[in-house]
Amino acid sequence: MPNQDIVKWPDDVAGRYRAQGLWRGGNLGDAILARAADRPDAVAVHDPETSLTYGDLVATADATAANLAAADLRAGDRVLVQVANTWRFVPLLLACLRRGIVPVMCLTGHRDRELTHLAELTRARAILVTAVVRGTDHLALARRVVERSRLERAIDVDTLVPCVRSEGSPPADMSAGAVPGGEDPALFLLSGGTGGLPKAICRTHDDYEYNARTAAAVCEFSASSVYLAVLPLGHNFPLACPGILGVLGTGGTVVVSPSPRPEVCFPLIRRHRVTATALVPTIAQRWLDRVRQDPASRADLDSLRLLQVGGSRLADSVASRIGPELGCALQQVFGMAEGLINMTRLDDPYDVVVGTQGRPMSGHDEIRILDEDGRTVDDGSPGLLVTRGPYTPRGYVNAATYNRQAFTADGWFRTGDVVRQRPDGNLVVEGRDKDIINRGGEKISAEDVEEIAYRCTGVLHAAAVALPDDSLGERVGLAVVARPGQTVTMDDIHAEMRAAGAARTKYPDQLHVVDAFPLTGVGKIDKKTLRLQLAPAHEERTTA
Repeated sequence: MPNQDIVKWPDDVAGRYRAQGLWRGGNLGDAILARAADRPDAVAVHDPETSLTYGDLVATADATAANLAAADLRAGDRVLVQVANTWRFVPLLLACLRRGIVPVMCLTGHRDRELTHLAELTRARAILVTAVVRGTDHLALARRVVERSRLERAIDVDTLVPCVRSEGSPPADMSAGAVPGGEDPALFLLSGGTGGLPKAICRTHDDYEYNARTAAAVCEFSASSVYLAVLPLGHNFPLACPGILGVLGTGGTVVVSPSPRPEVCFPLIRRHRVTATALVPTIAQRWLDRVRQDPASRADLDSLRLLQVGGSRLADSVASRIGPELGCALQQVFGMAEGLINMTRLDDPYDVVVGTQGRPMSGHDEIRILDEDGRTVDDGSPGLLVTRGPYTPRGYVNAATYNRQAFTADGWFRTGDVVRQRPDGNLVVEGRDKDIINRGGEKISAEDVEEIAYRCTGVLHAAAVALPDDSLGERVGLAVVARPGQTVTMDDIHAEMRAAGAARTKYPDQLHVVDAFPLTGVGKIDKKTLRLQLAPAHEERTTA
């Protein structure tokens, strides 16, 4: 299929990255095959039901590739992939990479509307699903989407991906022709925003291989690394930051967890001697609470050396607890499926690890911080982050109109994030451009309000949002989930604001104590939905 809906890398830029040795021109699966050739009997993948050696992984990917060919899926075809966190995801991905079939990484939370949209947007031919996920019949869902869209068939991955044990024979020719090269599409990621329907992001073999390899180097992954994949596997963070691709590329082991709950993850960490994992803040908070409630459970984490936290801003007060309470190093990660990844480093001082979201992982990343008029801000002032670099693509798939808003003519991506840069080069995330509350002309960072709210002993989770106000335009709304057995009042929150020396304009105008927050598919707080839930109540829940 011609890739006319994809924004290609400019020839001069691609040539420069190749000349610098950043892009290697190979297939994203090459590093995994090389590790399989080196150590075929080493364990590549565990989940609660199955273990695969590297030899098994390649043999299973071979058989999967043959099944994809039998389903008439060919190089260049796009397929929606809605697969739960199981071992089958890994050989399926490897088979697609080698055959040149382009997976569109859907989330298991997507339903008819999102899947139909993605089928049309990406011109996909088939949808590959885990038949049943948490009681939902995804195969029936997929068949409905086939009836309503351009998709030709729905395929159950349990039948598509058999478990094949290696017998030491050479791998089959998974490519069924020429193996896709560096400039070809490897996979489509989805935009991580909470509003509207997702956009598709084409990652080539070149740029995504560089992404995974660079992240693995920053995190010092090696053949002794054991990585617990907790977040949805098709998401950028657990896939290539360094994630599955990073650890398998260095010869390590991936342990797949079907759930992020500590009751599930802690035993897996103990059993497989996990050394690293990645969480979003809401899940990290659950793990911390588990250890506080059951101090003996910390022994399960004895092997854990590195906990990455990203996806949204981690409150400083929560970050400061991870080392002392979980007994492992914290690495803050701030990035996006559209490219740029920032990380604190393993040897960074305490104030950097706890108080910042790191710095670009590659010396070839370019960033600028701009004011609303497009001028570079003064040192240390908040501004809008724009970026370009060797793993930040130049546009979304099939989105010419939106691309003109999101990307400049010379390739800078407008991230929508508001950040400030410290003198040491590390970034502090102030929020999203759309997450700034404009209260009577005063711009207030929702992240700042949340950071102070977390200092209140009764607050388990906090989210600040803009709510409508007839005179101010917007007012500061704060929703909290209280700790079990505790209460949270507006007086409590205001007391913390005073103690923090916060400007009076940052004090919440409304407080809503809720049982739980709406979440996106990867566990981020869905602020768009939260605003819609809270806005109708703003009159009767106002506190001056």
